Amino acid sequence: MVGKRVRTRFAPSPTGYLHVGGLRTALYNYLFAKKMDGDFIVRIEDTDQSRKVADAQENLIKTLEWAGLVPDESPVHGGDFGPYLQSERLDIYKKYCEQLLEEGYAYHCFATSEELEENRQLQIKQGLQPKYNRKWLPEEMGGSMPRCEIQKKIDEGAPSVVRMKVPDYVSVWFEDVIRGPIEFDSATIDDQVLMKSDGFPTYHFASVIDDHLMEFTHIIRGEEWLPSMPKHLLLYEFLGWEPPKYAHLPLLLNPDRSKLSKRQGDVSVEDYIRKGYSSEAIVNFVALLGWNQGEGCEQEVYSLQELTEKFSLERVGKAGSIFTIDKLNWLEKQYIKSRPAEDIIRVIRPLLISELEKKETLLDRPTITGDRYLEDVIELMRERVGFEHEFVTFSSYFFFEPEEYEEAAVQKRWTPDTKSLLSEFLPVLESMPDFTAEAIEAALKEFVAPKGLKAAALIHPLRIVSSGVSFGPSLYHMLEVLGREAVVRRIQKGMAIITVPQQ
Repeated sequence: MVGKRVRTRFAPSPTGYLHVGGLRTALYNYLFAKKMDGDFIVRIEDTDQSRKVADAQENLIKTLEWAGLVPDESPVHGGDFGPYLQSERLDIYKKYCEQLLEEGYAYHCFATSEELEENRQLQIKQGLQPKYNRKWLPEEMGGSMPRCEIQKKIDEGAPSVVRMKVPDYVSVWFEDVIRGPIEFDSATIDDQVLMKSDGFPTYHFASVIDDHLMEFTHIIRGEEWLPSMPKHLLLYEFLGWEPPKYAHLPLLLNPDRSKLSKRQGDVSVEDYIRKGYSSEAIVNFVALLGWNQGEGCEQEVYSLQELTEKFSLERVGKAGSIFTIDKLNWLEKQYIKSRPAEDIIRVIRPLLISELEKKETLLDRPTITGDRYLEDVIELMRERVGFEHEFVTFSSYFFFEPEEYEEAAVQKRWTPDTKSLLSEFLPVLESMPDFTAEAIEAALKEFVAPKGLKAAALIHPLRIVSSGVSFGPSLYHMLEVLGREAVVRRIQKGMAIITVPQQ
């Protein structure tokens, strides 16, 4: 393996959407390959046809590309080591299955599902680890089944599987890149099925063959695959191949340290995309679920390029990683704060246009959908929104007239004198030479000072009539962005609608 070009793979089954744990596995494979100037490959493991979901393969690759993890080779991108769909490689698996049978490393098993279940229950009752009882292991391989009986079943066309013969009294050892040396006793390893009765290989068999033939140098996957390691390593030995290096990633955990599952929240990447999370935040987030740059490093926001430059398997921990939505939300806000306005506009303009098709606005449409206006809204609201779509939904008063007024704010801020104050201040706004934030602020303070009032006496009512809510960005800058005509119109509307609260 020394001197070979690094090749890693992400090998999902097309059984649904991409899990966040799957995205982390794909990301670490991608980062390691690119850090080493190698190749990142996607292979689809669809040998279990009963669980295959329509369009899942396309969705998986589409989601990876959305995250920036574009494969060098895949069923879509092609490559020199295809096919990249296991269902299109059945002749390859059959060839190696025949080789293992001929060399005495595998055997036919004709046990029925009822027999297997009966044997399993008996072993459990006896306090034993459930394993196949080797009823069909041939005499020449150390079993008790005569070869003639096996051949008779084959000639009759009886349904069968092919099992691997696990050697007795041996230890299987390997060095995990993340976890160090790990050893297994063959007494704990079952004679696994290699080829199912439907002619399709099991995951274990097909995966080992493909990993070798596709020349992968490193297999980076979740720790749930650790129990499979001895089966895979024995297959490498039986086939006379050098195994790749293995690295098993820590589990993703809920805050209560249970394994991450749908029962406690969203687990598919598509769920988070629909909620408005950006690819940058999600990739950054999953990268930190198990990896860190090292002690003394306080950086938490990384671009994909920075992750590629700084990633190493040696900095991946062994302990499970806690999935905290608060951290993801924090990261999303950091990206919104620093994202160029033109990038945000590309996302929110179609959303705004869609909303404008649903309801009327008294503001000039070309103006409020233009770059200048949207840039002003973005700069005012960056610190206040959690998702890009909230520049439209959370800040709707920049685009639509308030349809109602926050009741609690009216109760608290609207006094018997409010309407007269607004009525007196309205001509001031209408006659201002420059309708800028600075000029509005100066005019308001000059207006309230002779009356012995604080600026708040007018600030809060102005915010309510202008936006319908009691919170938001700087009032003066908000009024400037809305423009004199819209502000005057909204003040007049508010004075006509809002009444003094009953005490």
